Order: sequence, then C-alpha cells, then structure tokens
Amino acid sequence: MKKIILIIVIGLGFLYPASAQDDLMDLLGSEKETVDYTYATFKTSRVINSQSVEQPAPGVLLFLIQHRFGRLYTGIYELFGLDQATIRLGLEYGITDRLSIGIGRSSFEKTYDGFIKYKILRQSTGALKMPVTLSYYGSANINSLKWEDMGLEDRDNYFSSRMSYTQMLLLARKFSSSVSVQLMPTYTHKNLVPTTEDANDIFSVGIGGRVKLTNRMSINAEYFYTPTNQISYDFQQPLSIGFDIETGGHVFQLHFSNSQAFFDRGYLTETSGKWENGDIYFGFNISRVFTIKKPDTFQE
Repeated sequence: MKKIILIIVIGLGFLYPASAQDDLMDLLGSEKETVDYTYATFKTSRVINSQSVEQPAPGVLLFLIQHRFGRLYTGIYELFGLDQATIRLGLEYGITDRLSIGIGRSSFEKTYDGFIKYKILRQSTGALKMPVTLSYYGSANINSLKWEDMGLEDRDNYFSSRMSYTQMLLLARKFSSSVSVQLMPTYTHKNLVPTTEDANDIFSVGIGGRVKLTNRMSINAEYFYTPTNQISYDFQQPLSIGFDIETGGHVFQLHFSNSQAFFDRGYLTETSGKWENGDIYFGFNISRVFTIKKPDTFQE
C-alpha cells in the first residue's frame, strides 16, 4: 500500500510542471499581436462631391440629402442664389463590411444614378501593416430630360445615348487623428458627346482631404483635374471647400463649390463656374443612418 501511495505522489510531481508549462504557453498565446484597423478616415461616405472610402456598416441604410443653391454673384435680387436650388436624394446600403450599393436622383438634368463600392484594402497596424485604404467605385448615370430639352429632337435617339459611366479608385490614408488625404484616379465614359472633338472616354485625377478641427467638426476640400484636350466646350476644374459637423446620428456638410451637379458625370465633366468671378454655389449634404438589419451576434 505504501508503494502505491509513493508512486501516485511521484506521478503528481511530474504532472504539475507539465500543467504549469501549458498555462505559461496559453498566457503567451493570449498576447499575440492583433490587427488594428483604421476607422473614420472621413466622417461620411462623401468628401464633398466625390465618394470617400467610408461606407455604411452591414445592414445599415444611409439616407443622403444633397442641396445646392444658385450662384453667389447673382446678388440681392436672387438673395445670393438662395432663390434657386439643385437637390439630390440618395440611399446607400451596406451589404458587408467591404461592399455597399447606392441609388439617387438629382434635379440637375433630372439624372438618376446607381453605384457600387467595394473596399479592397483597409489601413491597419499590428499583425497586419497596411499603410492605406483602397476602394473601387463604379457608377452609372441616366439623363432623363426630354429629347427636345436636350436639343436632340431632330435626330434618331436611343436610350443608350442617355447613359454615362464612371469608375474610380479611392486611395486614402489617415495620417493622424486629425489629417486624412485621398487620391482619386478617375475614368468617365459618355455614350453621347456634343461634338466629334469631344472624347467619349475622359480621364481625371482628384485629391481630397480632411483636417479635424474639433471632435465634431472638420474642414474638407477636394479638387479634380481633367486635361482640357478631352473637352471642347467651356469647362472649369471642379474645386470644393466645406465643413463637416457631426451631431449624433446626423452629419452636416456645409460647402462652397464651382460645380452645380452632385452626380459623377456632372461635376467631373460639366463644371462651368469660375471661383475668381464669384461663380460659386453654396450648399450642404445631410446624412442620416438607419439600422435595417442588426449584425449577427457571436454564439459559442
């Protein structure tokens, strides 16, 4: 009997160090480096006119009102443009944490638009170091004006003539909690152009940025450059400056722009205002999010 007890004691002595070693390995394993993704590169899905790398979370619907008044230089008679207005109403929905879709309708040229946005890369630190966020954005625009209002009643017209398409890469980096910058190489295709001197395929490059002023306010700016040899008519490079103000579930964007349109073909290829002449439009974006589908909770 004493021999049996001695064997048990010796066996327990060997088991204890092994158990302690396992506990140590578990402790070390829990300290493995994790991936920390960058968030809030921009406050909402728009820099001003252009898309940002932000998008609604999965199951979240974003309702966007974009409003722009007339030209400031019209003076007191038009109340500095407040007597005129252009508006776009849009909906955006997050399908996954990388994929979102959206639709909208603008009063400018009675244009309908739809788009898809997919996040290819996410800026991160830790176990996975990625210096930038990269998203793909593609849209289609439909001009629904009557043919006579477009000056095209004296020719054979096709529905395809109303269509234009835009593809854009959104390459952004959040340099600090206060500063974010985004580059936007862009391709626009128009099925119908005014003259044979105008290109159907138009290439542009844009840059946008955000500087945080307070926890709820930032200053934003964006600029697109399009080589003018692609366009024969009077065209100005679009430049927009504004402020983002966050109030709970809403984000207000107050801005000034020389572009009247909100949709891609409009502000990229049809901007005509000149900043130096006071040919500027004041406007705002208001976004509100609604949770349509709650994310699945983790269950053991």
